[in-house]
Amino acid sequence: MIPTLFIVVPCYNEQEVLTETTRVLLDKLARMEKDGLCSENSRIVYVDDGSRDDTWPLITRLQEDHPAVRGLKLSRNRGHQNALLAGLMTVKEECDCAVSMDADLQDDVEVLSEFVRKFREGCDVVYGVRNSRETDTAFKRSTAQGFYKVMHLLGAEVVYNHADYRLMSRRALQALSEYKEVNLFLRGIVPLIGFRSDYVYYDRHERFAGESKYPLKKMIAFAMEGITSFSVKPLKLISRLGILISILSIFGLLYALISYCTGHAVAGWTAIVSSIWLLGGLQMLCLGVAGTYIGKIYSEVKARPRFIIEEYRREEEPKEEEKS
Repeated sequence: MIPTLFIVVPCYNEQEVLTETTRVLLDKLARMEKDGLCSENSRIVYVDDGSRDDTWPLITRLQEDHPAVRGLKLSRNRGHQNALLAGLMTVKEECDCAVSMDADLQDDVEVLSEFVRKFREGCDVVYGVRNSRETDTAFKRSTAQGFYKVMHLLGAEVVYNHADYRLMSRRALQALSEYKEVNLFLRGIVPLIGFRSDYVYYDRHERFAGESKYPLKKMIAFAMEGITSFSVKPLKLISRLGILISILSIFGLLYALISYCTGHAVAGWTAIVSSIWLLGGLQMLCLGVAGTYIGKIYSEVKARPRFIIEEYRREEEPKEEEKS
């Protein structure tokens, strides 16, 4: 069976790259169709995540010019993970498998063929994994590697050097739809599905045009989202830290009493102030971590919709008389 492949591409202010991205993806789909790797019903689905530039008007023009292009517009900006999920959930009934990728052409489109081959061999999930991070700055490389190590240390199942370039079968997409959490971190959710998976390795390119949508502030927020969504170890660390400080405080109290009884008590202003600042800082840190989890509980309990689709542009369905 030749599978129907949908490529889901979240977009936020991507007007500078979409024309070239469309040309490259259409060319790749045409070659894959010629090689018998995907059917003629395969599609590209751009998901506009509340862009502020001309991304959506450009998507509508591309959809009108190319039958293989579709456009999905969210009612407002909901973030990359929600936009990606919106696209996947929209197409899951129409495709045999779906590949998620970014619009900036940093993900190597040539490995799409290898994705589909792995799928046809029986894999429900195929992860795109970077061979190296030589194109990253030293700071970004060290922080990214540190993120994966921390995630593993805290017990979260994430694939090392994998972002969101992956293939998922219809069965895997259906399983993904069963995960209802509002705080989305797909890199951690997808490995929990548990179906047969494999890896495709590739070299990541430089961004074709435009600027990164993940500056340092967003990267830190994304990392915190992943850590607090898939691990309660920070809360356990707070408890252990509290026990440790309590034990040290008992020893400190004993030392103070012994010094007082032996007549060696010395007024230690520096030590007192340092202790107050240390304990105060630790208390604020612990309250912040606990508050983050409480905030997540608050969001989950409200169970607000993760995204709202404003418009879905696709090729027109044939009329009844044309079908007959």
